[in-house]
Amino acid sequence: MLNIGNFNQLPISKITAAGALFKTSEGDALLPLRLLPKGAEVGTVLNVFVYVDSEERLTATTKRPRAVVGDFALLKVIETTTVGSFLDWGLEKDLLLPFGEQNDPVRRGDQVLVRIYLHTSGRVAATTKLDKFIIPADDSLKEGQEVALLVYAYTDLGAKVIINNCFGGLLFHTELVIKPKCGEHLCGYVKKIRDDGKVDVTLRQGGAQEAFKDRETLLAALKKHDGFLSLTDKSSPESIALLVRLSKKSFKKAVGGLYKEGAITMHPEGIRLRGEEA
Repeated sequence: MLNIGNFNQLPISKITAAGALFKTSEGDALLPLRLLPKGAEVGTVLNVFVYVDSEERLTATTKRPRAVVGDFALLKVIETTTVGSFLDWGLEKDLLLPFGEQNDPVRRGDQVLVRIYLHTSGRVAATTKLDKFIIPADDSLKEGQEVALLVYAYTDLGAKVIINNCFGGLLFHTELVIKPKCGEHLCGYVKKIRDDGKVDVTLRQGGAQEAFKDRETLLAALKKHDGFLSLTDKSSPESIALLVRLSKKSFKKAVGGLYKEGAITMHPEGIRLRGEEA
């Protein structure tokens, strides 16, 4: 079965002046001759991305697009025509974002977060209507599990995220030391799975391991700033987040831990790595 809009392992059935042909369940797909790997011959199996071009022909490429069918991706708008907007996804044929699949009008140069899907015409297309592709949690998610997060919108409660390219989740404002941008990828953890399948996530693992990571983060920041940070327990949360990307609570715990370990010295003007005293 041919997976249009994705990669396929296909054997070359014929080589012509135009390129290599692959016989598929949907017809012959052409890999242009300039993309044919050196030494490839009839029978050679290649990993190729297959799509339908502007002339309704099955086309294969060894190039890797920025996203495939089923992916969410942040892509740049190249132009807008009478049928919709076209996005740069790394291939010669730009990706269509139909007008009917736009929540809001987009303009040339915009970065838009889209989901790649296969249109009924057989062509690969994009949509900004992400919610219809996001499903409630199933048994594959467990509380405490490490997950991949993609920020896609903000509400009064916090950041809406896509978990593992599939499930919907929420990062509460209290979880955000610095506000990530829509389209930004984060590593997080499942905090709570509700009865309706909605998921609360956190960026912090918790426990001794998290405390260790916070101390390592603070040490790295100290080394980056020549062994000194002008931060104290009276510093603002914003100042702390800017320099070390920790909440004030986590910063104070990390300072206390490093001080007990003898790794830092504390001064009225800030903290300093031991051995780096002026």
